[in-house]
Amino acid sequence: MPVRFRIEDPTLAEALRRIEQTVRRQGGRTWLVGGCVRDLVLGRQPRDLDIEVTGLPPGQVHALLSEHFSVQFVGKAFAVFKLQGLPIDISIPSRMLIDESTSISGPVRQADPAMAIDEALARRDFTINAMAWDPDTRELRDPFNGRGDLDAHILRHVSHRFIEDPLRVLRGMQLSARFDLIAAPETVILCQTLSQDHHPRERLWEEWKKLLLQGRTPSLGLRFLNQCGWLRFYPELAALQGCPQDSIWHPEGDVWIHTLHCLDWFATERTGNDQDDLIVGLGVLCHDFGKPATTREDDGRITSRGHEPAGETPARCFLERLTNQQNMADEVLPLVLCHLRPNALYEAQASDSAVRRLARQVKRLDRLVRVARADHAGRPPKPFDGFPAGEWLLNRARQLKVEDQAPVPILMGRHLLELGVQPGPDMGRLLDECYEAQLDGEFATVEEGLLYARNKFSTLC
Repeated sequence: MPVRFRIEDPTLAEALRRIEQTVRRQGGRTWLVGGCVRDLVLGRQPRDLDIEVTGLPPGQVHALLSEHFSVQFVGKAFAVFKLQGLPIDISIPSRMLIDESTSISGPVRQADPAMAIDEALARRDFTINAMAWDPDTRELRDPFNGRGDLDAHILRHVSHRFIEDPLRVLRGMQLSARFDLIAAPETVILCQTLSQDHHPRERLWEEWKKLLLQGRTPSLGLRFLNQCGWLRFYPELAALQGCPQDSIWHPEGDVWIHTLHCLDWFATERTGNDQDDLIVGLGVLCHDFGKPATTREDDGRITSRGHEPAGETPARCFLERLTNQQNMADEVLPLVLCHLRPNALYEAQASDSAVRRLARQVKRLDRLVRVARADHAGRPPKPFDGFPAGEWLLNRARQLKVEDQAPVPILMGRHLLELGVQPGPDMGRLLDECYEAQLDGEFATVEEGLLYARNKFSTLC
C-alpha cells in the first residue's frame, strides 16, 4: 500500500524531486533509507536525507548527479556521493567480499547496483533503520518490521551482519536514548561479543555527541551500554557503579544511579545551543568521577570530601578517550572541579570578589549553574526546590557582567606603558597584581586602575 510522507523543507524536497526524476528517467530507482524514513514514520521531519539508488552503476549515478549538483565522490570499491551544501548522502548498495586480486587480506566492499532493496536493508544496523521509501511510487519497504519495533519501543538488530561494524553498539546507545528504546535480549547478547578497540575516536565522539545533544532519556542509552558490557571501555563510568552515597542527601542510590538521573534532568533543559549543551552535558556526565576515589564511611555517615579535585584526572582520561579536541577538556574540567561552588557561595552569601574569582576559574558561570542544577535535581525522590543557589549566583553574575565570561582585565599593557612601565617581568607582575585588585573590587574604571597602578609602580621604583 502506498504511504504518503512529506518532506517539508523546500530545499530538501526540491533536491529529492530532481534526484528521483533524473534517476528514474535512466531506468534506476531512488529509495530514502535509514534514519530519515524512521523519522517520517514517527511523524518527524528529517534533518538530512540518506538515499540509495538501485539499478544504475556508480559512474552513471555520478555523472547524472553532477549535471545538477556539486558532487563529492567518496570511496573506491563502493560509491557514496555527498552533495555540497546539502545534507544529502547518496549511495549504491554494496556487499562485503574478499578481493583476491589485491594484497588486502580481509573483507572489502563492492558496489552492487542490481542488489534488491530488501537485501540492501538486511545490511543495515537496527530494524528501525532498515526501512526504505520510494518517493515516486510511495512504496514503503519494511522487511524486518521496523515500524512494529518503533511502536513497541524495541531496539533490535537486523541480522548477523550487525557485527561488521562493532561501533553499532554505540549507535544503539544513542538511539535508545533518543527514542526511548529497550534492547531485545538477542541484540544485547550479540553486542556483548563486540569491542570498540582500535576504532578511531572520531567515530566514538559522533555517537556520544548524539547521546548528549539529542537523547530524550540519556539514562536509557547508558543502561544499554552497561547491559552490553561496554562499560569496560569506560572505566570512569564503571567505577560509579556500587559507589555508595549518604542516603539523607542521596536517597536515589549509588553514584551511577545519581548520574543517570542528572543526565535525564539535563536533557529536559537543553537550550538548543549545541556547543553549550555538549559542554554542559559532558560536565554533568563527569561531575562525580572523583567520588569513587574519595568516598569513605565516617562515624556512620558516607562522605566524599575532595571529590571535585579528585575528578579532574578521570574526567580528563574519559574525554581524551572520546576526542582529541583539547579545548573540550579545557571547557568541561572547570565545571567538574567547581560543581559544588554555586551552593557553597550561596550559603556563605559570598562577596563580589568571590563571584568574580569563580567566573575567572570557570569562564562560564551560566554553564556551571546548569551542571550544579542537574546535580541538585538528580536525587529523586528527594523534592527539587528549584535550586535557589543557582538563581542567586546568576543574578550576582549579571550585575557584575560575568555571567558568560571571565572578568575582562581593565588595565592592559598599553596602559602601563603610559605610566613608564617597560615591557618585561615587572610589567607582567604589575598587570597580575592589578587584575587581582580588580577582582577584589578596588577599582572599576581605567582611571581608577591607572591611579592604583601608579601607586604600585612608585613603590617598585
